[in-house]
Amino acid sequence: MQTIPTDVLVIGGGATGLGCVRDLAMRGIRSILVEKGDLTNGTTGRYHGLLHSGGRYVTKDPQSATECAHENVILRRIMPHCLEDTSGFFVVTPWDDPSYGDIFAANCRKTEVPVQEISVAEMLRREPALNPQISRVFEVPDGSADSFLAAHTNALAAHNYGAQIFTYHRVVELIRTGAHVVAAVVEDLRTRERKYIDCGFILNAAGAWAGQIAALARVKVTVVPGKGTMVAMNHRMVNTVINRCKLPADGDIIVPIHTVAVIGTTDIHVPDPDVYGIDPEEVQLMLAEGEKLVPGFAQYRALRAWAGVRPLYKDQDVANDRDISRTYKLLDHRQRDGVDGMISIVGGKWTTYRLMAKDAVDEIARRLGNTQPCRTADEPMPIPNFEHRSGNYAGDGAEKLYWLGKPLAAVEQAQAYGDLICECELVSRTRVQAAINSGASNLDDIRRDVRMGMGPCQGGWCIYRTTALLYEQRSAQPSADVTQDPTFNIQHANAALLHFLQERWKGLTPVLWGDQLRQARLDELIYVSVLGAGRLTAPAETA
Repeated sequence: MQTIPTDVLVIGGGATGLGCVRDLAMRGIRSILVEKGDLTNGTTGRYHGLLHSGGRYVTKDPQSATECAHENVILRRIMPHCLEDTSGFFVVTPWDDPSYGDIFAANCRKTEVPVQEISVAEMLRREPALNPQISRVFEVPDGSADSFLAAHTNALAAHNYGAQIFTYHRVVELIRTGAHVVAAVVEDLRTRERKYIDCGFILNAAGAWAGQIAALARVKVTVVPGKGTMVAMNHRMVNTVINRCKLPADGDIIVPIHTVAVIGTTDIHVPDPDVYGIDPEEVQLMLAEGEKLVPGFAQYRALRAWAGVRPLYKDQDVANDRDISRTYKLLDHRQRDGVDGMISIVGGKWTTYRLMAKDAVDEIARRLGNTQPCRTADEPMPIPNFEHRSGNYAGDGAEKLYWLGKPLAAVEQAQAYGDLICECELVSRTRVQAAINSGASNLDDIRRDVRMGMGPCQGGWCIYRTTALLYEQRSAQPSADVTQDPTFNIQHANAALLHFLQERWKGLTPVLWGDQLRQARLDELIYVSVLGAGRLTAPAETA
């Protein structure tokens, strides 16, 4: 096995792990991050995209509320291109307790969440689709976040400071010498090659999988996987985040993000973060609850349903998963379990990932004798190449917040109308090629990078085009795992196409009625009846 020495090995390529590796690298600590899939393959890429103001937690989880309020301000400063300033309304509907409004406002002030009450008339002026029977409205600084772009932004920042990031590398063993964890064995899932990573410290940031990683070091971490189901609708019927003004429950929030609106979410315990499904009843519940906020909500076209698994850390008995705190915990396994050389960071929210990373890296730096302070709250992050090409910079080169018309403005500026690969999300050939050149090795990687295939047709018109580009780029630029053998690259392209179709189908199955059923049937005719995708064969290892 190849041996790679480093100071710290970070396990987990979600928001928290990437925040940790960026912080480590900025302090001059040699670091490697490993992730068993692509970046954001886990919970980070499967949430509703809310930049929390903290409002949802002011009553049941005040510590989380304050953490979110503070980090909201910091993230707007260091990664504005990943965020949209939608603002947020907490509304009292006829189904909600009218007395909770005063409690909510008072708790916002206690937890430092900015809040102001506005009139129902002002609410309807800004969001005319909302239920006119809403009686009270409180505005907070919610926003929406592109977690995929944010992940690549953190990864690029970490790489610029010298960190190494290995995607599609699964941890198969943690090596202990007595009571000290000293190394890890990881497997490259594409080549089956194993690597021995000799490290001074291991930072377990694997989210819902943190318990599985801890078990490899023979320590116990109790992470409760809480499945949250969401449904994406094909219209932004609102441009403001809309929350029910009540204690958090199922189907009580609508988040406008990019070209869609996402309603969520359920909270259902699942025994395994890799094994879960979506029941039709969950989708129907989301649509029914949406009707209470936006009359006629269920008549909009549902694009797809998906679920993410919350990494809830359970350190005490509670009645149900919603009673588990959303704040995070830093577990020192030397003090807690008598096992040195590893700490685990569990729980938390996407909005608090930077703060979680800071606390974890502060402890590791102290152990390693590194006295460099954390600078992650002050230094803006770079924009990945494939996103820079989409026109994220203002004319003077300054970074700015995302705005809904940005993709169209970039296409118009570049006169790239005939160069579009994905018309739904306005993704050009140049951006797809830049994503492939940046390391995307399959169609799902490209989707996460540039949102290809995430619009109303769910890839019907852009999958075959992107597959052709993937084949062309791999054939033109051979690397260690890419040859100029046409047969191999054709097999890889076929496998990528079949894998992407299957992944899209999983999210379509729960919403197959009306227009979306017609769209799915059209896609089936294109790929099965015309292109013969059902007859393609490709070795699984080429995916």
